[in-house]
Amino acid sequence: MDRQEMLRKVGSLQQTADVRKVTYADGRAKGMEAWQVKNGPLQFTVMKDKCLDLAELSYKGINLNFLSKPGLQGRNHYDTNGDEAQRSIMGGMMFTCGLENICAPYEGEKNYPMHGRIRTTPAEHTGVHTGWEGDTYCMKIRGEMREAELFGENLLMEREITTRFPRKEITIRDTIENQGFREEPAMLLYHFNVGYPLLDEGARIVLPTRKVTPRDEAAAPHADSYHIMEAPIDNEPEYVFLHDLAADEEGKTFAAVINEKLGLGIQLSFYKKNLPYFMQWKSLASGDYVIGLEPANSSVYGRKYHEERGDLHTIAPFEKEVRQLTITILEGEELAAVVEKAENLKQGR
Repeated sequence: MDRQEMLRKVGSLQQTADVRKVTYADGRAKGMEAWQVKNGPLQFTVMKDKCLDLAELSYKGINLNFLSKPGLQGRNHYDTNGDEAQRSIMGGMMFTCGLENICAPYEGEKNYPMHGRIRTTPAEHTGVHTGWEGDTYCMKIRGEMREAELFGENLLMEREITTRFPRKEITIRDTIENQGFREEPAMLLYHFNVGYPLLDEGARIVLPTRKVTPRDEAAAPHADSYHIMEAPIDNEPEYVFLHDLAADEEGKTFAAVINEKLGLGIQLSFYKKNLPYFMQWKSLASGDYVIGLEPANSSVYGRKYHEERGDLHTIAPFEKEVRQLTITILEGEELAAVVEKAENLKQGR
């Protein structure tokens, strides 16, 4: 349907495509500002107060993301206090980890909280742009997050989130700049979290993986079934797997979760050169039922691991790094196509 045909059939385009700023008024989310984005059947929420991360995402009314037991929430006083961070990790469709640390908390020269501080950093200099580009209606949200301290680092992350009606995609583009005068760590992990009902017994995790490595003894017995989601199990420990993903000639790779019973899936695409590590979080625990897809520039073993190896990812003064990821909704024949694509990449085809 072209632009004129669409405009013949609606009064306000807000019927089908819109970006609306909201402020929550209840519970743990009280006071949090966000944007609710409508792109036809694709709808999602961008949290202004939490790194412009994606909270809820649905397609045709079907929820795709995981929310942890505390539910939707804004920033809290315990966000970055060691293991207390688990009380503020709400999941959502995506939260951003870094920049001084990812994964487990670490006490080195100073305290580095679990998954870092950038995930709860509020955005400033924000803006929204909407408008027609040919026969697609483009919606963009942008903003800046700064991770900085007196006598310490001064890192700026600029984020732009773009979606186009009537396409089934969301693109996230991040530019990280070191605006300080010394080299700084710039660890980064994108924590995508898929939940019920897309995630259910029999759902499949589709990866062009060439090698699977369990993180620990809890995961080791389950490495052969990393790609299948079983039914929930009471009090089951989490499993984490490290994957070596194959990429195409342009260096692009992906991860996906598909549910053939629903005829629906979600795919995350990114460039392996920029995000060479990939971790899969699989939790079958009742009430914590989730798959995490986690491309990163650093290992799941965190800052201490890289410091000991001498390969901590750093960024020079006034250097910039760009990362781009695309979320795509899959349905119908696209489910079989993504399985075939993974196999072709693994075989080098």
